[in-house]
Amino acid sequence: MKNKQRNISPSILSANFTRLKEDINIVEELGVDRLHVDVMDGHFVPNLTFGPFIIKQIREITNLHLETHLMISNPEKYIKHYADAGSDTIIIHYEASKNITKDLKLIRSYNKMAGIAINPDTDYKHIEKYLDCLDYILIMSVFPGFGGQSFIEPTLKTMESIVEMSKNHNIVIGVDGGVNLSTIKKVYDTGIDVTIVGSALYGASNIEQRYNDLLNTH
Repeated sequence: MKNKQRNISPSILSANFTRLKEDINIVEELGVDRLHVDVMDGHFVPNLTFGPFIIKQIREITNLHLETHLMISNPEKYIKHYADAGSDTIIIHYEASKNITKDLKLIRSYNKMAGIAINPDTDYKHIEKYLDCLDYILIMSVFPGFGGQSFIEPTLKTMESIVEMSKNHNIVIGVDGGVNLSTIKKVYDTGIDVTIVGSALYGASNIEQRYNDLLNTH
């Protein structure tokens, strides 16, 4: 497939929280238009991160589009909280939702963009029936909640399939997990729209240089 213009969504979880405003300003000035916010509950995934209060504070220091990735059980209980906190897109997990259509409609009822994420071992065909309710599909290329995992190569086929499946819908397709200098080109070659980049960006000694390298890796 044709390589799209690369749109990178920095994962705030990998930023330095002692200088969060500075780390957000750096990527703003580099031209990113969105930030990825990972919410983990210690139940659906083994790690625990932060809740609506932190997102509300991030909202106060940036106008960037905030895509909030809910790696949590019972997401329906918390959607309103994350909408009120200032999220622009709210992403629930296929594997965590008890009623996907209801949850996606609830997200949209708050005038937010509705997203669904699927784990690497979930059959992408399961989400086809929800395409009319979706603004965003997030393909996990590692299993959520575990840091430092390697990119799962078979998910490239999932990316291609979802790009094809959703081609008649206005849906942003993102990829999250293990995206770095050695994997970013083949991810974009599948035709997806956005990559979530965390430690491969914020872990660099020179964030500006790394961002440009990610944009221009051939």
